[in-house]
Amino acid sequence: MPKLPNRPDPARLRDRAPHLVSLPAGSTLHRVYRRGGPYPTLWNALRFFGPTSARFDHHLPDGSGDPREQERGVLYAAADIVTALAEAFQQRRTVNRRVDRPWLVSFALSRALTLLDLTGTFPVSVGGSMKLVTGPALYSQNWSRGFYDAYPQIEGLYYPGSLTHRPVVALYERALRPSPLPMTATVHRALDDPLLIEPLRNACRTLGYGLL
Repeated sequence: MPKLPNRPDPARLRDRAPHLVSLPAGSTLHRVYRRGGPYPTLWNALRFFGPTSARFDHHLPDGSGDPREQERGVLYAAADIVTALAEAFQQRRTVNRRVDRPWLVSFALSRALTLLDLTGTFPVSVGGSMKLVTGPALYSQNWSRGFYDAYPQIEGLYYPGSLTHRPVVALYERALRPSPLPMTATVHRALDDPLLIEPLRNACRTLGYGLL
């Protein structure tokens, strides 16, 4: 059996109680989002188009296997700023402060979140492995759909980022009932804001990323 089957066994998921983690109200999350480019968005907007190449997209493709607009949505965020930057710029491993107008946002949850904990032994117990966060994204997306269907109580996933191994969350649209996202953010600045240049230099030095 492969260390990560391309999809989970639904019966095995149903037979196993999920390992849950609660992020309490007031927990701070961070993300980099883009205000420009071909797909501009808002800091508190879930993405209802998918699946894309993002690891835990649980969207259902259309009949041809292509992404589409739908009721399933996702928002990715990290527990620390360095991880948020690492995830957002992992393709080129260079933080570009201007292309597509990237912004950094930090926000405190307005209520507690119930998430499926993928940081421990649970993936192994249901036939998977930690390749969920390092293996093919298409496999991880299949597993995300399986988790979503098997555990209606979860509002998203809590997992170690593949780059820093620090916590990352993927929030499902069911987390919006009611929304845990506050009306205002605690930090909200464009990456080309002069006030961020030194923190970005320090983060990039930590990651070994370039900075433009």
